[in-house]
Amino acid sequence: MREEEIGCNENTFATVLTACSLLEDESLGLHVFGHVVKSGFENKVSVANSLISMFGSLGSLKEACYVFSHMDERDTISWNSIISAHAQNELCEASLRFFRLMRHVHEKINSTTLATLLSVCSSVDHMKWGRGIHGLVVRLGLDSNLCICNSLLGMYSESGRLDDAEFVFKEMPERDVISWNSMITGNVRDGRSLDALILLIKMLQMKKATNYVTFTSALAACSNAAFIDEGKIVHALVILTGLHENLVVGNASVTMYAKSGMTVEAKKVFRMMPKRNEVTWNALIGGHAENEETDEAVKAFQLMRAEGIKTDYITVSNILGACLTPDDLLKLGMPIHAHVVSTGFESNKYVQNSLITMYARCGDLQSSNYIFDGLPHKNSISWNAIIASNACHGLGEEVLKHIVKMRTAGIDLDQFSFSEGLAATAKLAVLEEGQQLHCVAVKLGFDSDPFVTNAAMDMYGKCGEMDDVLRMLPQPVSRSRLSWNILISAFARHGYFQKARETFHEMLEMGMKPDHVTFVSLLSACSHGGLVDEGIRYYAAMSKEFNVPPAIEHCVCIIDLLGRSGRLAEAETFINEMPVLPDGLVWRSLLASCKIHGNLELGKKAAEHLFELDPSDDSAYVLYSNICATTGKWGDVEDVRSQMGLYNIKKKPACSWVKLKNQVGSFGMGDQTHPQTIEIYAKLGELKKMIKEAGYVPDTSYALQDTDEEQKEHNLWNHSERLALAFGLINTPDGSTIRVFKNLRVCGDCHSVYKFVSGIIKRKIILRDPYRFHHFSGGQCSCSDYW
Repeated sequence: MREEEIGCNENTFATVLTACSLLEDESLGLHVFGHVVKSGFENKVSVANSLISMFGSLGSLKEACYVFSHMDERDTISWNSIISAHAQNELCEASLRFFRLMRHVHEKINSTTLATLLSVCSSVDHMKWGRGIHGLVVRLGLDSNLCICNSLLGMYSESGRLDDAEFVFKEMPERDVISWNSMITGNVRDGRSLDALILLIKMLQMKKATNYVTFTSALAACSNAAFIDEGKIVHALVILTGLHENLVVGNASVTMYAKSGMTVEAKKVFRMMPKRNEVTWNALIGGHAENEETDEAVKAFQLMRAEGIKTDYITVSNILGACLTPDDLLKLGMPIHAHVVSTGFESNKYVQNSLITMYARCGDLQSSNYIFDGLPHKNSISWNAIIASNACHGLGEEVLKHIVKMRTAGIDLDQFSFSEGLAATAKLAVLEEGQQLHCVAVKLGFDSDPFVTNAAMDMYGKCGEMDDVLRMLPQPVSRSRLSWNILISAFARHGYFQKARETFHEMLEMGMKPDHVTFVSLLSACSHGGLVDEGIRYYAAMSKEFNVPPAIEHCVCIIDLLGRSGRLAEAETFINEMPVLPDGLVWRSLLASCKIHGNLELGKKAAEHLFELDPSDDSAYVLYSNICATTGKWGDVEDVRSQMGLYNIKKKPACSWVKLKNQVGSFGMGDQTHPQTIEIYAKLGELKKMIKEAGYVPDTSYALQDTDEEQKEHNLWNHSERLALAFGLINTPDGSTIRVFKNLRVCGDCHSVYKFVSGIIKRKIILRDPYRFHHFSGGQCSCSDYW
C-alpha cells in the first residue's frame, strides 16, 4: 500500500498497530509509530489508543505513558488502554492510580474498565481495592454482567478466597465455560480436589460446554495417588471428547499419572501424543524423579537431548531431583552441575535451590551450605531449600535457626517454611517454640492453609496437646487424607485406640481412601491397644479391599501386635511367610516382645539375626541382655557385655527431661549434677513414702542388675524419669500439667509410680517416650497398662 503511494488513514494505522501487538514485534511497532508521527495521526484518538495498547503489550510503558500524556482528548477506551497496559505488566499500583485519576476527570466507566482492574487485585496487598471495586460493580448495576462476574471469580479464586468466589458464582444469572473453569481451577489451586471434581460432574450433568482448560484443571485435581481412580475417568472423558491430542491436555495427563506414581501409564500417554514440547518432557522426567526412578529419569533426559529439544531450568531442576544417593551424586549430580555452569543456568534461582537440595539429599550437606552461603541474593525459595536440606538430615535445631535468620533477613515465611518449622518442633517436641511459630503463621494469614494446618496438627499431636489437634481439625467434608492420617496417628500415639478405629471408619464413610500411612497408624493403634483380632482383620483387608500392598512397616506392626499379646509362635510364623524380606525392624520388634514375655530361646534367635544384619546395633545387644537378666541368666548377661566391649559398642544411656519456660532439666540414671539435686532427691523420698502408703509395691524385675532386692529398689528410684518428675513437681505450680520426655521406653515400675503420683497429688502428668504418650490422671494411664 505504501509502495503504491496510497495514503493511510487512522483506521489503517489502528489496524496495523493492533497487528504489531499480536505479533509482539517491537521493532516493527516502532517503525509504524514513526510513520504515524510523520503522517500527523498521533493525536487521533483511535490511533493513540492503538499505540497505547501496542506499547503496553510490548512492555514499553514509558512510550505508552508518553502517548497518553500527549493526547488532546481521551475517551473511555484511552483510559482503559492505559490501565490495561499497566495491568498486563503486573503494575497494579499504577493501574489503580490511573483509575483514580480517571474517576476525577472522566465520568464514563464501563465493564472493560472494571474487569481490567479486577484482574490485578487478586493479591493480598490489593484485595482491599478488589473488594471496593466489587462494591462499585454492585452500585453501578453491573453485578449481572457476565464478563465482570468472571473477573470477580478470577480475582477471588486466585487470591484463595473460595468462599467469596462461590458466593459470586451462585448469584450469577448466567454462567459460561469461563465461569465454571474459574471455579474448578480455584478449587484445585486451593487443594480442594474433591470440590473441583464435584463441579466437573455438575457441569457434565447440566450438559454445559467444556474445553481444554476444563479438563486440564480436572486432571490437575487428580494429580496425586488419592484421586488416581477419578483421574483415570477424567482421562477417559478427555479421549471421548477428542481432546487427547491437545498438547496442553496431553501434558496435564502425563503429569497426572506421573505425580500419582503411575509412571508406566504416564509413558504410554507420552508415546501416544502427536506433539510434544519441553513441558511434556519435563513432566515425564519430573515424574520419574519424584518416584525415585533415577535410571528412567536419566534415559528420558538423554532422549530429550537426542531429539534436539532444548532443556530449560525446569529440566535441569527435575534431573537434579533424580539424584538420591552418594553414587548418583558422583555419576549424575556432579556432571549435571558442570552442565549447569557451562550452559549459564548457574544464576537461575530454581536451579540453585535444586543444587542445594540435591547435595543434601545425597549426603553432602556441607556442599549444600556452601552453595547457599555463596548466593548473592537469597529469596524464600533459597531459604526453604536449605531449611529442607537440614530437615532431611534430622537437624531440627538448625531448621529453627534458619527460620529465625530468614525472618531477620526480612524474607517472608511461606507455607513451606511454616510446615518445615512446625515439623522440626514436632520432632524436637518443643511445644513452646511450636506454639510461637504457629501464632506467627496465623498472624500472617496461613491459618486456613491446609499444609500449615496439617503441620500444626501433627506438631500438637507429637507435643502431647491432643485438645489442640481436635480444635484445629478441619470439618470432615474438607479434610484431606493427610488430615485423617494425622488424626488417626495422634489418637494411636496418645492411647485412644478405639477413637483411632472410629476415625478410620469415619474416613471411609466420607469416601476418603486410606493409603499405606493410614494403615501403619491404624495397625499401630491395634498393636498398642491389644486389639489383636481387629488388627489382623485390618491387615487382611488392606490389600484385598483397599489395594494397599503390605510394606515392611505394616509387617512390623503385625509382629508387634502378635508379640505384645504373647502369641510369639504366630509372630515367628508370620515372619517366615511375610511378603517382604525381614529387616532389622522386624527382628527388633520380635526381640522386644521376647523381652516382655521372657522368651529366651526365641529372643536369642531374633538377636542373632540382628547381629548378622548389623553387628554394631547397640539396641540388639541391650534387648538380648535384658532378656537374659529378666530370666536370671546372669552369665549370659556378662557374655553379651563382653561382646559389646569387644566391638566397642556403647549402650545408649537413658535420659529424661522436663522443659520449663527458661530452662530444661535433663537427667540421666542416678544423676546428681543438677543444681537442685538435694531438693529433687528429697522430693523423691516424699513421693516414695506417699505411694507406699497408698499401696505401691516395687516391681524389681525392672531392675536389671544382679543385686539384692533392696539395692534393686534403690536403683529403680534412681531412674531418670523419676528424677525428671521430681524436678517438674518442684518447679511448676500446683494443678498445672507436668510434661516429661524420655529417650528410651519408659520402665514398667516407673509407669506404676507415675500412676500413683498422679492420683495422690491430683495432677495430670504427660510422659512421652519414643513409642507413645502416656497421659496419667487420677491414678490411671491412657494406655490402660498395655503398651
